[in-house]
Amino acid sequence: MASRSADGPPQRLADVSEDELLALIFPHFAAAPKDPVGPGDDAAVVSTNGSVVVTTDAMVRGRDWKDTWSSPHDVAVKAVTQNAADIAAMGAVTRSLLVTLTADPATPVAWVLGFAQSLGEQAKTLGFSVAGGDLSSAPPEILVISVTALGDLGGRSPVRRSGARPGDTVAVAGSLGHSAAGFLVLESNAAFTSTAAVERAIAAQPDGIQARCLAHHLRPMAPLDQGPAAARAGATAMMDISDGLLRDGTRLAAASGVRLGLESAALAADVDELVALVGPDRAAECVLAGGEEHSLLATFPAAPPHGWRRVGTVGEGSGVTLDGVPQAPRGWDHFAGG
Repeated sequence: MASRSADGPPQRLADVSEDELLALIFPHFAAAPKDPVGPGDDAAVVSTNGSVVVTTDAMVRGRDWKDTWSSPHDVAVKAVTQNAADIAAMGAVTRSLLVTLTADPATPVAWVLGFAQSLGEQAKTLGFSVAGGDLSSAPPEILVISVTALGDLGGRSPVRRSGARPGDTVAVAGSLGHSAAGFLVLESNAAFTSTAAVERAIAAQPDGIQARCLAHHLRPMAPLDQGPAAARAGATAMMDISDGLLRDGTRLAAASGVRLGLESAALAADVDELVALVGPDRAAECVLAGGEEHSLLATFPAAPPHGWRRVGTVGEGSGVTLDGVPQAPRGWDHFAGG
């Protein structure tokens, strides 16, 4: 690799070859012990015990994250979580990831290596591998991360969006509104001019609601174990809350041909938690329409299992209601912008 003096400019992707870059990245990725082939060949080989679940998500700098607020570590955690949550929502366990980086050649090598290290560490912490991926160049200022996740159903049938039936219980595992509230705080606070400033705010009161919402927006955690647990408990339908409770609930309702009847009393604690941070009106909207939460929404034929909480009931009809009042499918839309 071309050398750089200690006081020279940061090394860019344009300064190294693809093989040199891969030699730096691969040590951060490792195949699971039982996988026959890991990173380095034309394709990886992943061992599973049953049907394979596959999902993919892309993240675009400036659209899905801002460098002002997000470090390479944050981007890596978000990329892992949004894919693993989709696998969990099918009732499966993530086994391996494939990652593609499409980047402006002026992108610092240090950013790429920080991302790769955090991606590998996060995957290892959660119990799966990074099997490989691809590199590609992009026009100036463009940086895109795409992750494909492979999951194992372990011999079970997948839990789809289309199985909810009238009389089922509607339940949620995980938080509601934290990511949206964190984004509102970031957007409205002129002091957050760098990742260091954001991290100082989180560290100042790590257990406070502001810190928890900021952290959840930047590097969300999902209740991954609750997906397979819901499948074992007989969940009739399930999905990841990535675009908001109302928008994703409307999708589940449409797939199942039913109405999801949400209850404000069951969501009151979620709203109350955010009031001091963003005010009552925006707190309610964060809970109902906030995206990038990556909690799980499911329906059960009886009471939900441990780790889940009831938020409503499935009924005849269509769409989503709140205390019987029909709700527009508000939430994140990739092309409408909200």
